[in-house]
Order: sequence, then structure tokens, then C-alpha cells
Amino acid sequence: MRSLYNWTMDKAAHPQAQGWLAFFCFIEASFFPIPPHPLLGLMCLAEPRNALRFGIIATLSSVAGGVLGYAIGWGLYGSIGEWLIATLGYAETFPVAQCRFAELGPWAVFIGGATPVPFKLMTLTAGFMEMALLPFILASLAGRGLVFVVVGALFRVFGTPIKAFIERYLGLVTTVFALLVVAGFLAITQLRGADDGKDGAKACAAAVPLDDRTG
Repeated sequence: MRSLYNWTMDKAAHPQAQGWLAFFCFIEASFFPIPPHPLLGLMCLAEPRNALRFGIIATLSSVAGGVLGYAIGWGLYGSIGEWLIATLGYAETFPVAQCRFAELGPWAVFIGGATPVPFKLMTLTAGFMEMALLPFILASLAGRGLVFVVVGALFRVFGTPIKAFIERYLGLVTTVFALLVVAGFLAITQLRGADDGKDGAKACAAAVPLDDRTG
């Protein structure tokens, strides 16, 4: 894994670094194990003037790759998706992800895009759970943009001195922000008379892996 990580990071100095960034963001959203965040950071550090563009490239490429992950979960779960989930080490967390989708819907995708939760797990689960495609794409844009575009904007405005802050605090800040947004949404839902706890438990129970989808 370390050699794969080093190989990925070497692409920051490649003449076609932007193309490599788009490529890694695309495949990471569906099956590649190495997150693109360090590569984006190195590129932004080397060229702060282009950092915002790098962030936009990363966001759009990741969302496009997320659609691939969605398609695998939706139509190829039995032939590819199940093997992929096991290979990535998500076999035990996949039912939990289904439960979160049953409870949160598109907000689960937003959380996966904006926090350290593996985004590929969210994209595969979204397809498997047959989430509507448009809300999935919009939630992916919001979540991935919150991370990638913010990183690019910070480098563009503040330059290299912002690197230490990003490395230390950005993951925490975006995670807290995403959770606050979702918590606010859930609070509003409860005030409007959302389903009670028993209904939520039933939704989670229904999210256990469905053997008939793999047959």
C-alpha cells in the first residue's frame, strides 16, 4: 500500500498532473484505495495560483467517479460490487452504511463526501439502495466541493502558509460542519413530525444486505 501511495503522490510533479488528479479522484470515488487529498494538497502547494482550479477539477472528477460507483452498486452488485466491497474491507461496514442511508438519504452521501468516511462506500451503497440519481449527484457535489474547493480556495487566497492549518484542522472543521448541517436537518425533520424511533429501527433492519439482489 505504501508503494501505491508513493506512486500516486509522484504524479504531483508530472507534466500532466491535472489529468492525473482527475483520474485519481475519479477512480477513488468508486474503487481505488488511496484518497486524492494529499495529491491535491501537493499540487496546490506547488501552484497556489491554480489551486482553486485544482479543487474544481477534483470535485467534478470525484462526482463523476461517484456515478460509476453508484452504477456498480445499482446494476453490478452481484458480479462486481460484492467482490469490491469485500476487497476494500467494507464487508462489515456495508450493512451499517445501508442503515445510515435508510435514515439519512442524500445526507449520507454528503457526509461521505465531506468527512473521512470513505466516499466509495457511500457511492456503492447509494446505488445498491437505489437512491434517486439527481439527489445523489447534488449531495456528492456539495460534499466533495466542501472539501476540495475549500482547499483550493484557501491555497489561492493565503498561499503556502495555509498548508499547516489545512493539514492540522481542515478534516476536523469539515467533519464538524457536515455533522452540524445534518443535525440541523434532522432537528427540523423531528419538529415537523418525522417517523418515530420504531420506524427508524425498521428502516435500518430493512437495510441488511439483500441476498436476492446478488442472485
